[in-house]
Amino acid sequence: MIQFFRSLPTELDEAAKIDGAGYWRIYFRILLPISLPALATTAIFTFIWTWNDFLGQLIYLTKPELQTAPVALRNYVDATSGASWGSLFAMSVVTLIPVFIVFLVGQRYLVKGIATTGLK
Repeated sequence: MIQFFRSLPTELDEAAKIDGAGYWRIYFRILLPISLPALATTAIFTFIWTWNDFLGQLIYLTKPELQTAPVALRNYVDATSGASWGSLFAMSVVTLIPVFIVFLVGQRYLVKGIATTGLK
């Protein structure tokens, strides 16, 4: 996000100041609409990384009813006995559904955010 805001031309701010816009108006009318794809990309990546985080939840969540989906999925496999592979794969698909939905909803912004990152 810092790199994105640094890549924005300062002429936009200067032109808005010359037209009489204050700091808040510059932010809400100029900078925020331009940065929506970058904000959406950051939000999607943050959701996916948080959803798939395994070690943090494994360390901090001690009650089984508070465990997240990846930790519960790992606990479903028992090291001493065989696992029921059919139900394990079904639970894996159920675990992937929220990530897939977030990706489908934000796909347009994700592509725009990634495409405009490298441009000057």
